[in-house]
Amino acid sequence: MGTTQAARAFLASLVDYAGLFPPAKLSMAASCENFARYLQGEHEWMLGRFVCPVSRLRELSQAAAALMPGTFATSGYREYSHSEPWVISAVIDGALEQDLDTIERFCAHHAAEENGLARVDCIEMKVMDAAQVDSALDVIPANVHPFFEVAVDQDVRGVIAAMAGNQCAAKVRTGGIVATAFPTAEQVARFIVACVAADVPFKATAGLHHAVRGEQKLTYEKDSAKCTMFGFLNVFAAATVARVRRASVEEVAAVLMETKGESFSFTEQGINVGGVEIDAAQVARVRETFALSFGSCSFEEPVQELQAAGIIS
Repeated sequence: MGTTQAARAFLASLVDYAGLFPPAKLSMAASCENFARYLQGEHEWMLGRFVCPVSRLRELSQAAAALMPGTFATSGYREYSHSEPWVISAVIDGALEQDLDTIERFCAHHAAEENGLARVDCIEMKVMDAAQVDSALDVIPANVHPFFEVAVDQDVRGVIAAMAGNQCAAKVRTGGIVATAFPTAEQVARFIVACVAADVPFKATAGLHHAVRGEQKLTYEKDSAKCTMFGFLNVFAAATVARVRRASVEEVAAVLMETKGESFSFTEQGINVGGVEIDAAQVARVRETFALSFGSCSFEEPVQELQAAGIIS
């Protein structure tokens, strides 16, 4: 069975590649080689941005120039090169205004074909409260879309409300390399419902290598501890139900807790989430305007699990 229209709508540009980050924590060279290869692969349509800390943008320039589209690209991938500039999501890891200056210099450098074409169109940064959102929005340029990461172990409604009506989005951390980094299903559900209420889009990050909720290893080490992780099908199906059906926190949490893969089915007409039918056009709108992407240090694992489940070919 091939990839259905609804599956394609649900999965399009879903995975922001974060190979630099744990648990993979690959070198810059390996991450860039992977990203270039994925851009040439048959599942390129599932791939989103390359995620990079601002402090490593210079390193990215050096490692990836020959892989990016451009006049002097020398990569073996160049013959079949993805012709569009690489799109980068830069993680703020220093002072905001200084990091924005670094981003501006990076974009200016990579606007020239001979340097490899790339651009930063998004940033990701942690915020503690609404005041921090407001002050950041005062200095972030209009051509850079911010994702503000909020802590879901507190009431997120105020800080998400501060994002409403602005060209920005929220970000939720759904895991990590230790069990305590994983929020509860109720916490993630409250985050999603708050985003629906404020009409604020979001992305997720960490702990979403796997399609469906279940017990998985925390790292790639042979003796790694395990914990129950969210599945990316759960998170984005829950967001779709929340957005389209205005589902309650309890209803959204129930989707997040689902451990059976057969609870998520895709046809040409739409998706079925635990008996709730949502048509493909609604799925596409949710993905384009609300539930935007998730960061993952692996692109291959999500693809392989979807293939094993028969959701994509």
